[in-house]
Amino acid sequence: MRSVYAGCWSSQRYVSLVMPMLVRPTIRGTMDDLHELSGLVSRLGRWLDEKSPGDGRGLFTEDAEVHTPGGVAKGVDALVEQARRNHRVPTQHFITDPLIEVDGDQAAISANLLVVFAREEGPRLLGERYELRAARTADGWRLSRVEARTIWEVANV
Repeated sequence: MRSVYAGCWSSQRYVSLVMPMLVRPTIRGTMDDLHELSGLVSRLGRWLDEKSPGDGRGLFTEDAEVHTPGGVAKGVDALVEQARRNHRVPTQHFITDPLIEVDGDQAAISANLLVVFAREEGPRLLGERYELRAARTADGWRLSRVEARTIWEVANV
């Protein structure tokens, strides 16, 4: 347990207060961690929309797993192939409201996802919930697990 120190003026004199406060270190990381993890989530959406350029190692750990409506892939090479196979038409991923919990060198991220697939026969829209896991590596934070759970879907809008 930590304490918060505060003070105030009362009857012409300064009074110090000590208030105990429960600290839950798994709820927040450092501001640098939160900033980097938020950027990692944004880069995931952009990477998918740009048709998965490169080898994915700037986003994923070597042993990363992906569980999406498009299938399951294990290992960075397999998940890059799956992303390319499932995102051939123009797409736009809107990832919002990330809730980030950092616990040492591991992080859990929950976020909303709206993805639009611009198909010739008409757009397909998916409302999903991302459950992401990230690991701190020597090169910074990388995604170790991506799970997309479909909440709703509309095709040929």
